[in-house]
Amino acid sequence: MALASTSSSLIHSSISSHSIASNDLPAPWIGSFRPVVQSKAGNSHSQRCLVKPVCAERKKRDSVVPLAATRAAPEVAEKIESEDYEKLAKELENASPLEIMDKALERFGNDIGIAFSGAEDVALIEYAQLTGRPFRVFSLDTGRLNPETYQFFDTVEKHYGIHIEYMFPDAVEVQALVRNKGLFSFYEDGHQECCRVRKVRPLRRALKGLRAWITGQRKDQSPGTRAEIPVVQVDPSFEGMDGGNGSLVKWNPVANVEGRDIWNFLQAMNVPVNSLHSRGYISIGCEPCTRPVLPGQHEREGRWWWEDAEAKECGLHKGNIKQELPPVNGNGNGIAAVADIFNSQNVIALSRTGIENLVRLGNRSDPWLVVLYAPWCRFCQAMEGSYVELAEKLAGSGVKVGKFRADGDQKAFAEQELQLGSFPTILFFPKNSSRPIKYPSEKRDVNSLMAFVNALR
Repeated sequence: MALASTSSSLIHSSISSHSIASNDLPAPWIGSFRPVVQSKAGNSHSQRCLVKPVCAERKKRDSVVPLAATRAAPEVAEKIESEDYEKLAKELENASPLEIMDKALERFGNDIGIAFSGAEDVALIEYAQLTGRPFRVFSLDTGRLNPETYQFFDTVEKHYGIHIEYMFPDAVEVQALVRNKGLFSFYEDGHQECCRVRKVRPLRRALKGLRAWITGQRKDQSPGTRAEIPVVQVDPSFEGMDGGNGSLVKWNPVANVEGRDIWNFLQAMNVPVNSLHSRGYISIGCEPCTRPVLPGQHEREGRWWWEDAEAKECGLHKGNIKQELPPVNGNGNGIAAVADIFNSQNVIALSRTGIENLVRLGNRSDPWLVVLYAPWCRFCQAMEGSYVELAEKLAGSGVKVGKFRADGDQKAFAEQELQLGSFPTILFFPKNSSRPIKYPSEKRDVNSLMAFVNALR
């Protein structure tokens, strides 16, 4: 994450600084919206002037996050008063990202930072610049990013004339993790421990030097986990400069923006982007844990692809993401009360007994193709059309097509007996073999699935 910053009297350390004013640069007109800030000198809210970008030298301070200043922020003399952020979130629900960004920067001045990951959240920096207000940007350097991401950081700094403030993991913690568990332990026991050392703890240190932060979270970004993100909230997981619960405010200006609209904005504004995007990468993280996605796949399928969909978060936003499974229904069986999928007369719904009998048969009269799914999983939802179409094509061919809901109470059984790794898992039960064959590809279009079936039946 990266910060373009300025001096602030709220910082606990003593800072001596000077700034060199540049020529007055008027804030740009954006439709009928022209960003402005309050005049430093006036008490009256009616006195406002355009922001004057300035250059400033790097300043020393005791805060964990150093200031790499490129613009001077208005100094704040007293602690920002408390505010009802739930109410504010409702008021800003239909506001544009630019308006939300302007509100955040105006309110917190030098005590707010934009979290920049080197992916499409460069849009946040573009919005910040368009407000005409000073802003800070910070980034987490895990030590395992793609070379293209590091090159992108440098490009962004030059394009916007800023210095990104980098946070690094503790060397002793990384050394202990690697010595004890190796360089790639996350492939075996999950990514959470590595992310905690390389990302979460450095972020925690960074946020202790701020009163608010700005993220690029979107509601459409992660399957089942970010659907209720507000545009602003009191951060439920991390602490800010003053310490304690409620000491940090989290802004999500693009929460209500769809991914395609973000990209339309970036292209329209001629914003630099990570070159990995042109190679199929959408959600970009560390090199060992990120890969391109295939056409039709959700963007988060490229992250930690070896794990179940419910684990596709690193912990940076764990406090305001909902649980992967929706609330259980009234029968107490732990299965989410959501609409079922793969509904077709050509797709046979298998019960637990039915799938167990299918597994036990060593000599089946007909081959079977079965999808192990969870109706709340977006990856399963995304392949519903192709799977139903495949079932129609296979009708009368001698191949039976089925589905088995493998979440809730059935998940442990499916993992142990049916090779379930993540949703969806597709199995082919040959006519004369007791062991099912797992579909190895993530291409779930009709032609790819048909080729799999034809090769085995």
